[in-house]
Amino acid sequence: MTIIETQAGDRGWSLAWSPVVLGAFTASAVSSILIAFGAAVGLGVSSASPTWRDASVALWLLSGIFLILVALVSFGCGGYLAGRISLPSGAAVAEDIERRDGWHGIASWALAVILSVILATLIAASAANHTSVLTARPSSSEPAVLSYEIDHLLRAPRRLPSAELEPVRAEAGRILLTSSSHSGVSADDRAYLVQMVTAVTGLSGADAERRVDTIIANAKRAISHARASAIILAFSVAASLLLGAIAAWAGAEAGGRHRDGMPLPEWMQHKSRFNRRPNAWQRSAPIP
Repeated sequence: MTIIETQAGDRGWSLAWSPVVLGAFTASAVSSILIAFGAAVGLGVSSASPTWRDASVALWLLSGIFLILVALVSFGCGGYLAGRISLPSGAAVAEDIERRDGWHGIASWALAVILSVILATLIAASAANHTSVLTARPSSSEPAVLSYEIDHLLRAPRRLPSAELEPVRAEAGRILLTSSSHSGVSADDRAYLVQMVTAVTGLSGADAERRVDTIIANAKRAISHARASAIILAFSVAASLLLGAIAAWAGAEAGGRHRDGMPLPEWMQHKSRFNRRPNAWQRSAPIP
């Protein structure tokens, strides 16, 4: 039997913003809870701590997989809620109803992403303005990823005042950043670092050269680890957002089917075994 389509042009593309907003808030809340739980158990690919910064490849992959699972669960829940509480479309083609529910899920996904970006930006700005002893850098112009290497490079029994040491640390950090380039640290820069270490720490020429060579190798390794973790994190975020859009669309369609009393997917009907009313899911389909 063919269902006569009514108001297809108006209802097929219209959105009810209340379900969209509620679905977006739900997705943001669920993702915040799961991400906080992941951070509590140590699922992260970057950290300010020098020892934690060198995370293993297994931890990188586990963190990326966890981020994708967070997106699937949170956006799926948000999309399902957006489709479940949206108003029925009336007498219309089933494909149009599912498409409309799916667009509600996509809209809630997009709004949740915008809210998450705004929240992350505010948290980052607040953290930058309120630095503590553990998060503050010794110098405002030195690369944060190499702070530990610079500390080791200029380690001495008697330290210079901070006002005199800050420009030295910044210059040493800029030189060490070139260790990750194709040509590496030039001979002139290496000789200058040896002179700098000798002047600041009082080490002899041979000891200063050994320290400089060790720090250059450690700096190259640290930059490589930081670059790899940034790439994995960016790829995981992009993949999780893409899969989150798919989960939001599928969740909204499932929520719409639940709203209209249509048969649910097989994986959702397993929940009825825990329901005290086994027939609660068995509702008659709308009469055309």
